Amino acid sequence: MNTQTRDSILADHVDARMIAIEDDNTADRNTLVQLDPDHPGFRDAEYRARRNRIAEIALKYEPGSPIPDADYTDEEHYVWRVIWEALGPAHQKHACAEYLTALGRLQFDPTRIPQLRAVNEKVQAISGFRLEPVAGLVAPRVFLESLAQGVFLCTQYIRHHSTPLYTPEPDVVHEIIGHGVTLASKPLAQLNRLFGSAVRRTTSSEALERLARIYWFTIEFGVLRENGAVKAYGTGLLSSAGELEAMHNAELRPLDLEEVGEQDYDPTRFQPVLFCADSFESMYGELAKYLEAED
Repeated sequence: MNTQTRDSILADHVDARMIAIEDDNTADRNTLVQLDPDHPGFRDAEYRARRNRIAEIALKYEPGSPIPDADYTDEEHYVWRVIWEALGPAHQKHACAEYLTALGRLQFDPTRIPQLRAVNEKVQAISGFRLEPVAGLVAPRVFLESLAQGVFLCTQYIRHHSTPLYTPEPDVVHEIIGHGVTLASKPLAQLNRLFGSAVRRTTSSEALERLARIYWFTIEFGVLRENGAVKAYGTGLLSSAGELEAMHNAELRPLDLEEVGEQDYDPTRFQPVLFCADSFESMYGELAKYLEAED
């Protein structure tokens, strides 16, 4: 296995919603994305059929109604278990205190994939955010604007069993362990709302792309200093044991949101540059102020 392939398999953070920013107000929230030929499950007919069955939950879902449970298989629960065996110790070592507190509120079973319905009930009681199922990837503007309404559009399928530490698009692991947990934190949930509101106010593709970059380097890949150590608060980091280890090899720059808005990123590799806040409080204050003022 070459270095590029090995790094890709470890980098299970990839959130394809943020890769191609298009100023598209018309995209449907349940637009399905076909699997790429390079996807680990592309040639697995059974996996593709499972994805389709789980997608049907979202296609039939009426916003605000109870979320039907997905009938996860033993193999899918096994994938979840393998991921948790890697993530549990990584969280204790690398996650910020705010995340660990929120994680404790949700009390996941490390052996079984939690149902979105149950996670949604807990998150909604804590922060008011609703997790709603979608069949696949949605356009960045659709995804981000939903945050303004306190709605997180969430996939329910899990990555292919052949690569439990890799997924080329957001799956239920990234959605729940990353975003779901942070939405069980009131301040982090509020930052998501502010991002959504800022996106709704944008009138150009350039402004949308700038906000998407800031979202990537904060909500997805944000780090901060805590008791003298660098800790993660970004969901892309917190849903990947490989990313949590690799973040200490990144070039750390001060959290300058003007610079962040101009910084390109490559979602196919460990992030070589991360922007580090001095503390959780300073990150929240600076980011909230910026988003509230963004036109």
